This record gives sequence, structure tokens and C-alpha cells, in this order.
Amino acid sequence: MDSMSMLIGMIVMGYIAGSFFFLRFWRESRDRLFLIFAIAFAVLALQQIVSVWTNELLEDPVRPELYLLRVLAFLLITVAIVDKNLKARQ
Repeated sequence: MDSMSMLIGMIVMGYIAGSFFFLRFWRESRDRLFLIFAIAFAVLALQQIVSVWTNELLEDPVRPELYLLRVLAFLLITVAIVDKNLKARQ
């Protein structure tokens, strides 16, 4: 196992830990913000896993369409924050 694989594994572990962290707060509060954050962190972990998996299987390591998952995760985070702020105003 090379050091890059180990580093990516640690990043995935951090994303999954963050997802479980927010999922626990969602179960306690039932606040949508925490659920959407948990989903976003799970999507980020999935993006890293799929990226590593496809780079090992394919000869072309550049897969820009995989970054759409990352865009989706950041859009989810943005939507969660905007939703929370709009709900707080009402």
C-alpha cells in the first residue's frame, strides 16, 4: 500500500466520521440541517472511493465527471445553510 492510498483512506474515514457525527445530531434534534450535512459528507466519501476505484481500473486517470459528486455535496451544504437561515427568519 502506498502512502497516497493510505492518505485517501484517511480522508474517506474522516468524511464518514463527519457523516455519522451529523447523523447523530439529526437523530437527537430532527433538524434538517444535520441530515443534509450527513448526506453531503457521505457523498464526499463516495466521491473519493469512486475516484480511487476508477483511477485504478482505467488507464485515463482524469475523470472530471466524478467531480460532479463533489459539486452535489457542496450544493447540498449550501442548500442546508440557506434553508436553515430562511426557516429562522420565519
